Amino acid sequence: MADEANRAAFFEIQGRMIETKAKLKQVQSQTRNKEGEKKRAYLTLEELRQLPDDTNTYKSIGRTFVLEPKPVLMNEQEQKFKDSEIALASLQTSKEYLEKQMNEVENNLRELLQQDPGLARQIMSMSAM
Repeated sequence: MADEANRAAFFEIQGRMIETKAKLKQVQSQTRNKEGEKKRAYLTLEELRQLPDDTNTYKSIGRTFVLEPKPVLMNEQEQKFKDSEIALASLQTSKEYLEKQMNEVENNLRELLQQDPGLARQIMSMSAM
């Protein structure tokens, strides 16, 4: 009976580990996307700063370009930059939390396998098939 309980606990821990890994990958992907957005906003701002204030600037909306004053475009890019920084900070917090969760799950799994060496042998025989 204890063997079945350990087996069920193993599968539960394994499910949590898979779920946590998937969430961690998702956060890492979102982080890469936000870093790209931040970099684009920064580079666009740098280019806009070099232009004289009376330069005609255009904003892309779908396949159309609309005339916009330079200050409006600069404000939009600055806001995108700030939003990206805030999102990156939030994603970093989520990543740290998920990494802690992952370590906790790994420790639980390690502890379970040390408690029941028979379970470890069963799992190894299942993966060898």
